Amino acid sequence: MTLERPIAPDPYELLPTVPSFTLSSDDVPNGEPMDARYAHGSVGGGNVSPHLAWSDFPAETKSFVVTCFDPDAPTGSGFWHWALVNVPTSVTELPRGVKESELGGAFSVRNDYGDTGYGGAAPPAGDRPHRYVFAVHAVDVDRLDIPPSASPAAVGFNLAFHTLARSAIRPTYQIKE
Repeated sequence: MTLERPIAPDPYELLPTVPSFTLSSDDVPNGEPMDARYAHGSVGGGNVSPHLAWSDFPAETKSFVVTCFDPDAPTGSGFWHWALVNVPTSVTELPRGVKESELGGAFSVRNDYGDTGYGGAAPPAGDRPHRYVFAVHAVDVDRLDIPPSASPAAVGFNLAFHTLARSAIRPTYQIKE
């Protein structure tokens, strides 16, 4: 069996254009390989969410949504690693290994592992480097009206109607054979 396939498009390039703002990380450099601590435990990683910080978002922002998506997963639909919703505007930085209980009512919906919270990188061994798109969405409502049992796709659908601005960084991860 081979995993040869075309490179998937960046999902945010397919959505309507919105303004951007400043997004940075002390842990996952844009376009560079991530450390194994941010990979999933099933591949020997630490399954720790990385530090993220953002600024210069629109003044009318009422909350944030933080997501992590792997468009390179060999699934035909990518792989959602994280969707953290209803982050209050008082939070503009997530420390490494953030605890949702410290985020004023924010919560994660289930990821494609079937768990809630951050699920680290786990590309198939020997596959090309995968891009992990960490995005912060500035949202025009205090809370997205979705339950914790919602899928990341449902979060994305709601974001289509409530995103004021978005910024993303795209570190990579690869497991050599």
